[in-house]
Amino acid sequence: MTSQELAFACAKAADDAKATDIAIYDLRGTSSITDFAIVCTATSAPHLKAILGNVDKDLYEKYEMNPVYAERTPNALWCVLDYIDVMLHVMAEEVREFYGLENFWKPENRIEWTPGE
Repeated sequence: MTSQELAFACAKAADDAKATDIAIYDLRGTSSITDFAIVCTATSAPHLKAILGNVDKDLYEKYEMNPVYAERTPNALWCVLDYIDVMLHVMAEEVREFYGLENFWKPENRIEWTPGE
């Protein structure tokens, strides 16, 4: 599985759990940390937890993959699953707006992705 395929698999699993405003960024050649970053929005701490659970379950069942690191503090309203080549950030809307994580990346690095792909 390529890092881009993994990014799409994470995005699809998040979408299946009703995450919103899913954005995938191709950071190959611009980041020494990861190849792809995905940022999506959860509506509440329980929803955030459900998104993480669905991504965990889906990636393990289909690809036998677990994150190498996970920051699972839903009450903080920002959690991260780190698959080395792909990092998934699940954030509450207000946290996403406040931190502006996506402002660190160029708009042209955002990959067009249609839910359900």
